[in-house]
Amino acid sequence: MTEKEAKGLAEKYRKEIEYHNKKYYEEDEPEIDDYEYDMLVKKLEDLESRFPELNSDEYSPTKQVGGKANDKFAPVIHLVKMESLHDSFSKEEIIAFDKRIKNVIDNPRYVVEPKIDGLSVSIEYENGKLIRASTRGDGIVGEDITENIYTIISLPKALSKSVPFLEVRGEVYISKENFLELVRLQEAKGHKIFKNPRNAAAGSLRQKDAKVTALRKLDIFIFNIQEIKGYEFKSHKESLDFLKELGFTVPPFYNCYDNINEVIKEIDRIYRIKSSLPFQTDGTVIKLDSLEDRKILGSTSKFPRWAEAYKYPPEECTTTLLNIEVNVGRTGILTPIGILNPVLISGTTVKRVTLHNQDFIKEKDIKIGDKVLIRKAGEIIPEIVKVIRSDKASKEFEFPKICPSCGSRVTKLDDEIAIRCINTDCPEQLIRNIIHFVSKGAMDIEGLGEVLVTKLVTSRLINSSVELYDLTVENLIDIERMGEKSSRNIINAINNSKNKSLDRFLFALGIRHVGKKASKLIADNFKSIDNIVNLTEEEISSIDGIGEITAKSLVSYFSVTENRVLIEKFKDHGLTLLFSTPQTKHILSGKSFVLTGTLSKFTREKATKLIESLGGRVTAAVSKKTSYLVVGSEAGSKLEKAEKLGVKKINEEEFLNLVNN
Repeated sequence: MTEKEAKGLAEKYRKEIEYHNKKYYEEDEPEIDDYEYDMLVKKLEDLESRFPELNSDEYSPTKQVGGKANDKFAPVIHLVKMESLHDSFSKEEIIAFDKRIKNVIDNPRYVVEPKIDGLSVSIEYENGKLIRASTRGDGIVGEDITENIYTIISLPKALSKSVPFLEVRGEVYISKENFLELVRLQEAKGHKIFKNPRNAAAGSLRQKDAKVTALRKLDIFIFNIQEIKGYEFKSHKESLDFLKELGFTVPPFYNCYDNINEVIKEIDRIYRIKSSLPFQTDGTVIKLDSLEDRKILGSTSKFPRWAEAYKYPPEECTTTLLNIEVNVGRTGILTPIGILNPVLISGTTVKRVTLHNQDFIKEKDIKIGDKVLIRKAGEIIPEIVKVIRSDKASKEFEFPKICPSCGSRVTKLDDEIAIRCINTDCPEQLIRNIIHFVSKGAMDIEGLGEVLVTKLVTSRLINSSVELYDLTVENLIDIERMGEKSSRNIINAINNSKNKSLDRFLFALGIRHVGKKASKLIADNFKSIDNIVNLTEEEISSIDGIGEITAKSLVSYFSVTENRVLIEKFKDHGLTLLFSTPQTKHILSGKSFVLTGTLSKFTREKATKLIESLGGRVTAAVSKKTSYLVVGSEAGSKLEKAEKLGVKKINEEEFLNLVNN
């Protein structure tokens, strides 16, 4: 592979990882399982190790922690950076980790703990009283979730000793039992179902209403002291014992070992018992016990060098593919769904599996009646790995030529793998569109789940998302299992959504290629729906962060007369459709910055926060749209690219003068 080919491949991997990071950390909506994500990161790490030039990019996701903090919570700057862990997938990698430690530390002693699959948080205490809790975010800035953390019964709000100051790190999770109970409740109410316990814990902890969080029955393990005043410890085990004395729930077992072979035996033991544990675990964590030795080893930009996570391989089993059904999504895409002979895997019964598209079925040579190997990596999304056996009785699957929902002919667009129904009146598309419109990330209309939306459409009470605003309490009471109180709550939620911000509405419309980030950028730049409907592609793509595909899709959407009429109907129903920003100092509004080299006057993180607080944006790569390149010492390839593109370069002094003026 040439360096040019490697660079292109690395860029492809980075974009994929950044996309999935956002879905996982920021939106709590993972689209791929942990194993697939881990393998993607591993491919990028391997490329960066083989090509040193690629490894110099400090913005690579292999050097970043988690995702960004959500702006619906107050930001919290962590006193101690909340680092991630480097993952290993083989015993050989664990042995290599031990060798790296022994190159620096004589006779290392390790603590081995189960890796809890939840949401990492920081909790602060003053004089023994809980004062603040926050999510990890990007490791430097998290979200203030103090009110929600108070709902966790097992977490002490007052410690058994009056410690002057204590910051601990823990993992919020939901037990297997409580998770199954929550899923049953979601199914009964017709709500969207959480994909796994980690997703449930993260979504519950980020609720705007702490009463909702309390109903989810969250729990927490505290596994580290981030900072403490008035006490000193020599070892990690000693600190965990102290946390137990204070009233915290720590990992159920944390044994010490002087030999890496004993560590590996403990890894295997935890794997054997993990299905019987009351919480979800996807691996083990190996940590150096000596706190003094940890200081000697230090950290990379993302990981501590004194710890390693061993990730267990995904569980696999065989079953029979009984049938293939086809679902119609909100954009008209036809998705084949495999109906399986039910099989127990990773603690849950799997009956259905997505087959993605026609090409996937052909590539795997999947037929109805085949014996197939399925995997539920990360205990999220089941998938068919391969066909084990195909008998003469197995039947080829023919993709439908007409839509199973409306009977219209389906088509395959030139630039897509997917097959679509392009009938805008297709009932299934309408249902999916409305489900998206009312979803949490869009108009956030509480109580309108998939089951209720389906009933509203099939009973012809609504034929578009705008007709939600015509519904009355009387309409809903007539629907089976709907009482007056719940009907009134839903109508109130619909009316309250009229004041949602323009960016949410734009995202709720479900325009292809216009996601949350693009919606916010467009709304922030143009402020009203009336401005947006008349934009040209050039005006939209002039926004830093918006590409040609998004601009073309948006203009195409508003060029359709029916869509413009729909917008007018929303306005007639009283939707605000405006975007307002806080009245703060925005002297850098509309300016984009790229940082390169080593900054001496402040850290890269502080410079980024300063720019963003003044209305500017920091991007990873230099482009024609970049306003300034801030140059520190030992600047790399970004300086050369900026010079080629004619981007203005400024040093730290000039940058400070710019923001001070």
